[in-house]
Amino acid sequence: MPEPHAVLNALAEPAAAEALWQCCGSERWVAALLAARPYASTYALHDHAERAWQSLGEGDYLEAFAHHPQIGEDLAALRQRFASTHALAAGEQAGVQGADEATLLALREGNRAYRERFGFIFIVYATGKSAAEMLKLLRERIVNEPAAEILLAAVEQAKITRLRLDKLGLRGVP
Repeated sequence: MPEPHAVLNALAEPAAAEALWQCCGSERWVAALLAARPYASTYALHDHAERAWQSLGEGDYLEAFAHHPQIGEDLAALRQRFASTHALAAGEQAGVQGADEATLLALREGNRAYRERFGFIFIVYATGKSAAEMLKLLRERIVNEPAAEILLAAVEQAKITRLRLDKLGLRGVP
């Protein structure tokens, strides 16, 4: 399997931009990552991705958050809305698929309340977490102050972005 940095380096700029956009939906982040190509290693790619993310502001975070499916949202609606990021996002919310009806309804209601409180969807690194674990985290975080919560969500976004960058190696070089 090729290294993620090698895949990204080999792509023409429009394809590299699209690949990065699938990793993180922030225009400024994508531009920063494109400008730093080529990467000497996957470590260098991760390091630059993290530093670029940390240099952004709240508006950039909100832009990236808006490119995520809401946990527990209707699966058919998710497929249509996020078809372009499906390959890299596949499996991130697998814990929701086997959840019981009560947990799914609680997640949907919790997400609605979270969005009303903070103005953006609940962002959590969902890989490996069950629906019940995600619901517990949502309930713990919904009481946070908005300024603290956006920073927590940004940390979770960075974890998701790193995972998606690593998945670039699964795509191979076109």
